[in-house]
Amino acid sequence: MIELKNINKIYRMGKVEVKALNNISLKVERGEFVAIMGPSGSGKSTLLHIIGFLDKPDSGSYTILDNEITRLKDNQQALLRNQLVGFVFQQFNLLPRITALANVGLPLIYSGRQTVVKNALDKIQAVGLASRATHRPNELSGGEQQRVAIARSLVNEPFVILADEPTGNLDSKSEEEIIAILEHLNKSGKTIIMVTHEQEIAQHAQRIISMRDGCIISDERKQSVSVQVAEGAQAALKNIISNAHSVVSKTELLDHVKQSYGAIISNKMRSFLSMLGILIGVAAVITVLALGQGARESVEQRMQYLGANLLIVRPGARTMHGVTLESEAVAHLTEADAEAIGQLPEIKYASPAVGGSVHVVHENKNFNTLLHGQGINYQHIRYAQPTKGRFFTEEEVLEKKKVAVIGTTVAGNLFGNKDPIGKEIKINRISFLVIGVLPKKGGADRGFDQDDIVIIPISTAMDRVLGQEYVGWIDVQVKDKSLIEQAEKSVQSLMRKRHRLREKQEDTFDIHNMTRLQNVLTGQARDMSILLICVASISLLVGGIGIMNIMLVSVTERTREIGLRKALGAKNRDIMSQFLIESVVLAFNGGFLGIMLGSGISITISQFAKWPTKISFLSILLAFGFSVTIGLLFGLFPANKAAKLNPIEALRYE
Repeated sequence: MIELKNINKIYRMGKVEVKALNNISLKVERGEFVAIMGPSGSGKSTLLHIIGFLDKPDSGSYTILDNEITRLKDNQQALLRNQLVGFVFQQFNLLPRITALANVGLPLIYSGRQTVVKNALDKIQAVGLASRATHRPNELSGGEQQRVAIARSLVNEPFVILADEPTGNLDSKSEEEIIAILEHLNKSGKTIIMVTHEQEIAQHAQRIISMRDGCIISDERKQSVSVQVAEGAQAALKNIISNAHSVVSKTELLDHVKQSYGAIISNKMRSFLSMLGILIGVAAVITVLALGQGARESVEQRMQYLGANLLIVRPGARTMHGVTLESEAVAHLTEADAEAIGQLPEIKYASPAVGGSVHVVHENKNFNTLLHGQGINYQHIRYAQPTKGRFFTEEEVLEKKKVAVIGTTVAGNLFGNKDPIGKEIKINRISFLVIGVLPKKGGADRGFDQDDIVIIPISTAMDRVLGQEYVGWIDVQVKDKSLIEQAEKSVQSLMRKRHRLREKQEDTFDIHNMTRLQNVLTGQARDMSILLICVASISLLVGGIGIMNIMLVSVTERTREIGLRKALGAKNRDIMSQFLIESVVLAFNGGFLGIMLGSGISITISQFAKWPTKISFLSILLAFGFSVTIGLLFGLFPANKAAKLNPIEALRYE
């Protein structure tokens, strides 16, 4: 079955070379029970590790059923460790955080088999531990732990059992039980190679090989092999070896996720601290994006209430070369100007307006508010169609009717919960009939309440209330946003002609492009959001570094576990996947908790601080995706480090 020819192995410790194996040649027949003896440092464990594909010789030939093994790649040798041999270690090497049954089933994970529980349970019953299957290793005696290790070595039905000092840490009773199990396995057709330094243990073997200083000094065969491997075993072995290069890892993702959660739960506080950076970063990103989105929508909403595609024409002082002329030279706007502007092809509506502060009274309630005199197009330009009642008509404007449309703040102050429609109010001691209530446009903003207003016909305001001869400003609505710039130039050209301004004279009026103002405000909100997101993202990066540090610590702490998994058949990609998934799981949990925290903070700010916030699915997806990506990227280095560990060096790690 196994043939070694001229095997040499040298270990280098600094400048010192230690020849662990010196020109070893050995044959092991099918069904043999071989004991390898020798003092410490004789090379017996090194020989066992090379036979079990845990280590590679520096020179020589190693064949199994005439198939050369030394030239196989790491992943191919991992497959052979998983399906050809079963290991029984002196230190048991059981994972402490999982049950005996789960320990027995570990090799099945890396073989891609789906019947993990059934196969593992069968083997644990075979060693007499069915009643202890759900116990963890620290709840088992030394003999019981070694029996679990033997069951684990059998779970993939290997052809060779490699036992490294299997009774070294056991009492005499447990020692007898383990030897009895090994003898039974040998009689059932298993080839067993056992390393021991005890003569009485070696006597149970059919063949005893003695070693010293890396050389075989004696090879005593007590009896010939009486049990042959079952028919078809040779074909099965050849099939494993010939297909080793083409087998792809079928490690189940759910198994890795389960193991990752187990590792995280076993170190709760450390895991939480490592997730804290991601948690805070995601919460900050969610909160900042919610505030930024809320601020942008608030600006857009307020600008919409001011009017879409809006230009405002205001009078300006006459200037010459930037110097303001005397006060009587102030330019004025008229209703005729508004009418002329409304005739331009780019313009949808033009509405003249005046304004001032007035005193309003209803019964025993009175206070000061803002009065606007407007034309009938105001309701269209400023999106001010009354929610109750109606707006005044063109006839009411021409006849200078004393009718008023009031804001919700005025309605609340004067009428409380009563319906104001059809009621009378006095504006500067002049009686007006309330015919409508304007839509609510929002609370106070920098001391100005958009709903604290009364709208009356412009003719009534100019002649009967405010006594003004000229228009205060003209609201202009452009037909389409794409025409804003062109409309602004057209209005400017028209007004210069109407005011008879010469070519070199400066404008006597100001045109305010509210769309430009809206763009500035939304741009500022966006820029501030981007700045805050960048700051919040630093927390995510710090969190990622924290996860990387924790994973590096985890790799160091679990070095022997990594060596054990590789000894049981885990390929490099399996180890890398496990640690990457663990890193992503940490980031995933941190991201989830961060989303919950960020959403809670955003809602709290909205409810108590009255700041506009909006949590969008896109912001949650962005923050969550970023956190998982951080976990993936910062987990690559520790995962790669774990995957590249030498299995035998990892098993020897203290």
